[in-house]
Amino acid sequence: MKTIKDLFVKYKEIIMYLIMGGGTTVVNWVTYSLAVSFLKPGAALSVFLSDNLHLNFSVNAINIFVANVISWTLAVTFAYITNKLFVFESYSWNPRFVLKELGLFLSSRFATGLLEIFGVPFLVEHGFDQQIFGLEGSVCKITVCIFVVLLNYIFSKLFIFKKDN
Repeated sequence: MKTIKDLFVKYKEIIMYLIMGGGTTVVNWVTYSLAVSFLKPGAALSVFLSDNLHLNFSVNAINIFVANVISWTLAVTFAYITNKLFVFESYSWNPRFVLKELGLFLSSRFATGLLEIFGVPFLVEHGFDQQIFGLEGSVCKITVCIFVVLLNYIFSKLFIFKKDN
């Protein structure tokens, strides 16, 4: 039993990062599901961007976008607080310090979010579109998600919640 405790102490930061990441995923999916269920689909909405460009969006697509923004925002907020307190143990609540830390956190999550949004279709477009359980592009999604999780950890460890010696 001592060996398990020693391993936990040795790898506590990584273990806690994975646990909090699981919690972040739950927050994301639960809030997304709730938001989608409260936002009712309706008729199409036309958007004119210029005289030559006309886009039609169904209200359902817009509701899904809004639900995704809400869930991402709540998930990133949850991730910031849990990473700050339980993973990287950054306990300062000085407003100036928190604004800097939060700004770096949001910037890195926004960047890796864009990487995920555009990385999956990019890989699919370039021939890496293998399926798992019949789900198109799932290998790409998994690959990009692993890369994003690693980048988020590296950004958090080296730039956002770095310990000053």
